[in-house]
Amino acid sequence: MASVSASPVDELSDKELMSRHAQGDPHAFGQLIVRHRERMWAVAMRTLGDQEEAADALQDAFLSAYRAAGRYRGDAAVTTWLHRIVVNACLDRLRRKSIRPATPLGDEAKIDALAPKLPDPTEGHGTLLEVTAALGELPFEQRAALILVDMLGYGVDDAAEFLDVPPGTIKSRCARGRARLARRLAHLRNRAGRANVEGSKKEGGGLPK
Repeated sequence: MASVSASPVDELSDKELMSRHAQGDPHAFGQLIVRHRERMWAVAMRTLGDQEEAADALQDAFLSAYRAAGRYRGDAAVTTWLHRIVVNACLDRLRRKSIRPATPLGDEAKIDALAPKLPDPTEGHGTLLEVTAALGELPFEQRAALILVDMLGYGVDDAAEFLDVPPGTIKSRCARGRARLARRLAHLRNRAGRANVEGSKKEGGGLPK
């Protein structure tokens, strides 16, 4: 086994840690996990929305990453490599268990991503819960496409690679999923419209002629 330098692992770059891990350093991979687990936890929670499921998915992902670390060739950033492994682990759990991905409370921005044709929500937690329930009613294929493209920000080609389908299929699934969400959540648009009208009246401006 090659000798390993005595440099403290917390001072090494991600790629250096991966190299040290491949050389047999027993602490290098653990340092990577410590460095990135909060970010990867956020990815798992955003994808699954359930703490227990996210914790299990993250454990599966880190075990997979540990086993696959020897095949890492440095073509992408280590964070990108870890991110993809975590997302795949989450999608595997969604596929196997068909659980509902939930939008964590307090993150209103995700509603805009999930249903971009809807107006900005004004109902706080109640609206978030309604969007969560609507998303959970979508078929897995549409949910997974929306999670990758709208929630996690992947491009259509990357989402197609994740789900092993043509890019056109991803576009179609996203379009159908968004349309179903828009129909299911149409009352939010109406509610927002009424709130805007009432606000105009209170300000004394009334409705435009």
